[in-house]
Amino acid sequence: MVSGPVAFVLGGGGVLGAVEVGMLRALFRAGFRPDMVVGTSIGAVNGALVAADPSEAVTDRLVRLWTSPEAAAVYGDSLGRQMRRFAARTHLHSPRPLRRLLESELGEDVSFADLKIPFRCCAASIERAAEHWFDSGPLVDAVLASSAVPGLLPPAEIGGEHYVDGGIVNSIPIGEAVRTGAKLIFVLQVGRVERQLAVPRRPWEVAQVAFEIARRHRFARELAALPDDVRVHVLPSGGGDGRDDSPWAYRDMAMVGRRISRAYTASRRYLSANVNPLPGQ
Repeated sequence: MVSGPVAFVLGGGGVLGAVEVGMLRALFRAGFRPDMVVGTSIGAVNGALVAADPSEAVTDRLVRLWTSPEAAAVYGDSLGRQMRRFAARTHLHSPRPLRRLLESELGEDVSFADLKIPFRCCAASIERAAEHWFDSGPLVDAVLASSAVPGLLPPAEIGGEHYVDGGIVNSIPIGEAVRTGAKLIFVLQVGRVERQLAVPRRPWEVAQVAFEIARRHRFARELAALPDDVRVHVLPSGGGDGRDDSPWAYRDMAMVGRRISRAYTASRRYLSANVNPLPGQ
C-alpha cells in the first residue's frame, strides 16, 4: 500500500487536452483527491483550475469552459488574419483570448498563493534554453507562459525573460511530481503515448514525429527511474481520432465532448480494475 501525497500530473497536447477533463472526473468519482497538481501547456490550464477547486465540481466547470465560445476563440482567428499576423510577427494568434479566458475563470490578480493546493507549471526559457518551473507569483502569467505554443502564440515575457510552451522541455512531468514529494501519481496524458509512431510521409509529419520521439523518450526515462516507494498510474485516453495528427487539429473543437466522454469511461474502468481508493477517501 502506497501512502503519502497524491499528485495529478497533467501533460501537454493542445486541444487533445479535453481528455484530461474526463480523466479528472473519473478520478474524483473514484474517490481520489490531489494533494498537489503539476501541469504543462494545456495541462497547466486544466491544472490551475483543479488547484483552485480540487473537487469533482471543477469538472463541470471545465466541461463548460471547453465547450464555450471563449475556448473556441483562443485559436479562432480567420486564416487571413493569421497569415497577416504571421507575416509581420512570429505567431499566428493573439494571446489576448486565452488571457481573457484565464482571467475570467481564475481572476485577474490571482496568485499561486491563492490556490487551495500547491500547483506548479512548466515553461521553457528562451534566454537560458532551460526548463523553468513556476510555483509563486501571478498565476495567469505563468499559465500563459506554459502554454505559449511556438508559432501559434508569442513568447510570454515575465521579469525580463521570455518563455514558450513547457511541452518543449517536459511534456509529461512525472519527475517534478516525484521531486516535490508525491508518492502516488496519476498521469493525465492526451493519448499520444498510447499510439505507435509511423515513419513520416509528409513534410509536416517530420517535425511531429521528431518531437514525439523526444517527448516519449523523456517520459519513458522518468518512468524507469521511479523510486521504489512511488507508484504511477497512466490513465487511458479512450482512443484517438484520425484527425488528431492533422496540422489543423489544434483548432478543431468539434470532438471535445466525445473526447471527454471516452476518457472518462476508459479511466473509470482502469481505476476500478487497477487502483484501490486510499484510506479515508
